[in-house]
Amino acid sequence: MIGIRQGATRPLFTLAALAALLLAGCAEQQRAATPTGRVFAADLAGGAKKCTAPAPDLSAGQTSNATMTVGNDGGWCGITVANRGRPFDTGLLTGRPDNGKVLVRRVGDTTRIDYTPNARFTGTDSFAVKLIPGDSVVKVSVTVTAP
Repeated sequence: MIGIRQGATRPLFTLAALAALLLAGCAEQQRAATPTGRVFAADLAGGAKKCTAPAPDLSAGQTSNATMTVGNDGGWCGITVANRGRPFDTGLLTGRPDNGKVLVRRVGDTTRIDYTPNARFTGTDSFAVKLIPGDSVVKVSVTVTAP
């Protein structure tokens, strides 16, 4: 047991209390990893006002081409993909964009590939993401316009 040091101004947790806190944190992470099917407003905050990004046709082991048009107002534009109705486990960026950044993340029961153009950039850009499991690859051609 960890005690209180003489002269200390704050008590220290016992080892059992610390272990309970750690286990509670793990349980919360496990619950958060379970698909809920819900998409909250926070998942949509920061989206570009002008965003067109149809979902590509994905087949296991196939390369799909996708297009995206986004107005550069500082927001992101996202393509939503799923693996037989479930989110992909991960997405690996195999081709980086020259004029923006990409974030692959889970939103509800899907995976979303978000692209955010660099400030004041207009023109064309592209990137590629390998989705796992299934080894599907999405090659995205992006057109960035003024807001």
